[in-house]
Amino acid sequence: MLRHILNESPVGTVFEAIDGNQAVEMYRLHRPDIVFMDIVMPGKTGIQALSEIRAHDPSARVIMASSTGTSKNLKAAIDSGAADFIQKPFEREAVLKLIRRILEGEWE
Repeated sequence: MLRHILNESPVGTVFEAIDGNQAVEMYRLHRPDIVFMDIVMPGKTGIQALSEIRAHDPSARVIMASSTGTSKNLKAAIDSGAADFIQKPFEREAVLKLIRRILEGEWE
């Protein structure tokens, strides 16, 4: 669903990782402007991957996603350096608004 929204929008190149390990590797290779990452991922969790990405690049802009927006998940994501948090299911306009806000530097 997210990939579909991004592919239909003028956001540039979209990369997709199959697990937390690949997400970290792909970030290091491509250094994207924004990362959307699920909290629940195989291999390493999204929170673990977020921590590794931010250790490698403190300016990385990572938006965490989850189908269960619990306060525990939200706190863990923000404490680990997430730029923001979005809950599934994704709504096209909410995703695009979040991207614009992050790219305009309104998260720092």
